[in-house]
Amino acid sequence: MSDETNDETFDVSNDVTLEVPVDATNNVTNNASNSETRSNPRKVREGVVVSDKMNSTLVVAVNERVSHARYGKTVQRTKKLYVHDEKNEAKVGDKVRVQETRPLSKLKRWRLTEIVERAR
Repeated sequence: MSDETNDETFDVSNDVTLEVPVDATNNVTNNASNSETRSNPRKVREGVVVSDKMNSTLVVAVNERVSHARYGKTVQRTKKLYVHDEKNEAKVGDKVRVQETRPLSKLKRWRLTEIVERAR
């Protein structure tokens, strides 16, 4: 054991003991990881804004190139993502980068991270 971290044991019942990691200042350490050190990083996609009619919501079309399961030909598939745009910054035609997030509404699971290129 190191000097900085102690494991205190609490007797909960006759059969079960609970070990809680404690740092040098006797604060219980939090095992929840930071957003930068997630075990599964959040998905990031790039696409073109198709609609900005809703308040603080965009519809972004993301093209994905996949190989056909049987024939092997490369096929383009388009997905529409509902994206949270808090400041209503992006406009139709802008190329944007979006990141996966917790469910914000019935359909919104993405948020705007940056506008890569403005529409002309």
